[in-house]
Amino acid sequence: MDITEVRIKLMEDSDDRLRAFCSITFDDAFVVRDLKIIDGSNGPFVAMPSRKLTSHCPKCGYKNHLRAAYCSHCGTRMKDDRAVRDQEGRTKLYADIAHPINSQCREMIQDRVIAEYNKELELAKQPGYVSRYDDEYEELADAPTSPPPKSSITTRADKAHSQSDSPAPRPHTAPAKDSSDNRPDPAGGGDFGAGIF
Repeated sequence: MDITEVRIKLMEDSDDRLRAFCSITFDDAFVVRDLKIIDGSNGPFVAMPSRKLTSHCPKCGYKNHLRAAYCSHCGTRMKDDRAVRDQEGRTKLYADIAHPINSQCREMIQDRVIAEYNKELELAKQPGYVSRYDDEYEELADAPTSPPPKSSITTRADKAHSQSDSPAPRPHTAPAKDSSDNRPDPAGGGDFGAGIF
């Protein structure tokens, strides 16, 4: 398994230790996004993508963050002992979404990502720098120079456009007034806002 692409998004003016976000591609086939590059006491390190751990409210069943004292939905007081603790007794508030399962893989990811991070820092010093992590860059880089050939596959949208020469229905149009509705028009006319004052 090889890391075939690394994209870095540097964090500008970050007050905390977060220095960048990163995505990595394995074998040009599998992408892992939202890795974090964090400034540690021994230099930058890579944190795997994670999610906040939650627990359910005993009254309404709503998911709440483990640090929540009260349910965000119904206001019930949450129990204090619902958090999972690690081997050192610290409260575990996050769980990795994707992570290496051995140290060799972790070191491979760490070494490659930190090397690319250092390259990205150098690139960022140049005028006209654009992060490759950004979606706008992907769209520009992947845009074809000539129009793509017409596909032989017909979509529902293609059928709808070919069957109808009339303009598409406009969204947000008021429904026609029912003739059986004899109520007076409260606005006093058909103009928007008429009769307010």
